[in-house]
Amino acid sequence: MSNEVIEKVHVLIIGSGPAGYTAAIYAARANMKPVLYQGIQPGGQLTITTEVENYPGYPDGIQGPEMMVHFEKQATRMGADIRYGLATKVDFSVRPFKVEIDEEKWIEADSIIISTGASAKWLGLESEERLNGFGVSACAVCDGFFFRGKEVAIVGAGDTAAEEALYLSKLCTTVHMVVRKEQMRASKVMQDRVLNAPNIKLYWNSVTDEILGEKKVEAVRLLNTATNEKLTIPISGFFVAIGHEPNSGIFKEFINMDETGYILTVPGTSKTNIPGVFAAGDVQDKNYRQAVTAAGSGCMAALDAERYLTANGLS
Repeated sequence: MSNEVIEKVHVLIIGSGPAGYTAAIYAARANMKPVLYQGIQPGGQLTITTEVENYPGYPDGIQGPEMMVHFEKQATRMGADIRYGLATKVDFSVRPFKVEIDEEKWIEADSIIISTGASAKWLGLESEERLNGFGVSACAVCDGFFFRGKEVAIVGAGDTAAEEALYLSKLCTTVHMVVRKEQMRASKVMQDRVLNAPNIKLYWNSVTDEILGEKKVEAVRLLNTATNEKLTIPISGFFVAIGHEPNSGIFKEFINMDETGYILTVPGTSKTNIPGVFAAGDVQDKNYRQAVTAAGSGCMAALDAERYLTANGLS
């Protein structure tokens, strides 16, 4: 494969979703002629979300995929060049930066905005995939509201799982928390809060054998790995909280990250350790992971990129 550069762009946005599309809207309005490659999942995680009720400006809620179509249309109307394609390799050692697309062509860019997002880790069950969006979710804050007054289950043992279980406990009648080992990995304070919540019921040494229901979640069947006994619990919602994985692998050689692969940015900015390369959205945010915070950081990245280009005589 040749690494010959076939195109030069001003601002290259890698990845779509709320962060990438918002960056494209702001960059296009500033006449930065942004090019955005949508990546492996155009629209990001919201394309596998059903109802979105907590994004400002949609009083009646909106379907996640429809919302991402709106974002894309707005970015296109502003003049952003939105393309299908996946960034497969990068070279940030010198400026202009180089990005390989679909393992076949290289593009040069004066500045880069990384908005490749993060992917939820799943259990790998067929029923989990089939019922995703129909009672199965990887975000309690996003979807817990739909199960108000109902029984739900959550799988996980870390701080995130504990936080989400506590969040659900304020909405749901009972939260059945499934823990793979005989103890949780969460911090002591979070464990204490979970153990003291009257409507969180813990199942130690347990794994999910199957999620039951044809068109929506109706029950979960657990397997106790210590006793080999199976237990079926009627539920309406099933939450997976075993972590997220940032889609940052191709940047590891050049960009500073934490131990789990989240890109490190200068606090209060979208700046990475490489001047001219910015990061926005879930690829650099392991705390909030909401559409509205991702959109906000996409705005920041576009503004930071504009200031960088101006300061370096590249605008």
